[in-house]
Amino acid sequence: MSTSPSDPSDLRGAIDAGRRHHDMGGLDAGPVDRSQHALAPWEHKTDAILRLLADPKRGPVMRIDELRRGIEEMGPGVYDELSYYERWIGSIANILMEKGVLEAEALGAKIEAVQARHAAAPPRREGAGGGGNL
Repeated sequence: MSTSPSDPSDLRGAIDAGRRHHDMGGLDAGPVDRSQHALAPWEHKTDAILRLLADPKRGPVMRIDELRRGIEEMGPGVYDELSYYERWIGSIANILMEKGVLEAEALGAKIEAVQARHAAAPPRREGAGGGGNL
C-alpha cells in the first residue's frame, strides 16, 4: 500500500493531506450496515430539540450547518465512539455553550441530577413505555 498523502486508500495520508477524521469519502470502510433500529426516546427528543432550535420561526437559535460543524470538530476518539444521535446531542450542547445559551456547570449539574434519579429508580420492565422527563 502506498503511503503517499495523495493515495485515498491510505487513511493516515488522507488525514495528513487535510482531511478531517470524519471525512471518509473514497476510503474503503467496509460494508455499510443497513439495519435499522427503533429509536430510543432520548433519540426522538434529540431530534425534536434540534428541530426547535433550528426553526426559523423561533430565531433560529442554531442552524443545521452549525450542527454539522460541531460534529466535524469532534476528534477521532470521540467521533468513533459516539452513536449518530450522541454526536448530535454533543454538538448541540457545545454550540449552545459557545453561544452562551448553556453554561457548562449548569449542564453538568443537570446531567448529574438525571444520573442520580435514574440510579435510584427501580428497574423498568422491557417495553414498559414512557421516556422519562429530563
